[in-house]
Amino acid sequence: IEDYRVTNRGGKGVKTINVTEKTGQLVSIKDVTDSEDLMIINRSGIVIRIPVSALRVMGRATQGVRLISLKGDDEIASVTKIDHEEDEEEIDLEGVIVTDGEEVEADTTPEAEESEEENDSEGEDEKEEN
Repeated sequence: IEDYRVTNRGGKGVKTINVTEKTGQLVSIKDVTDSEDLMIINRSGIVIRIPVSALRVMGRATQGVRLISLKGDDEIASVTKIDHEEDEEEIDLEGVIVTDGEEVEADTTPEAEESEEENDSEGEDEKEEN
């Protein structure tokens, strides 16, 4: 914030980012600290979480730092800042556990199927006793 000068009424403002064909349009801008993370979600469902402390600091009116590569016509759906927590695991709606940028398939076996199997085996035990 100290990079911005105070302008008077009728001023033309202060340039924040250099938007070009190469950089594309500005999607989101956040005021963050090193103790926070950025979470970026694209329309195809890919979620990445980046610690702000790992990002390179740039001056104002630059072209920025690439945080995510998009394929084809994919677009950024949302960007948010969240508190940084060490060794945090989160489960998304598809059952994929995302930890430190790695994806691991979660056990998505529905509990209902397990309880049906248990009920079937109990019924067989009762038949054997009769």
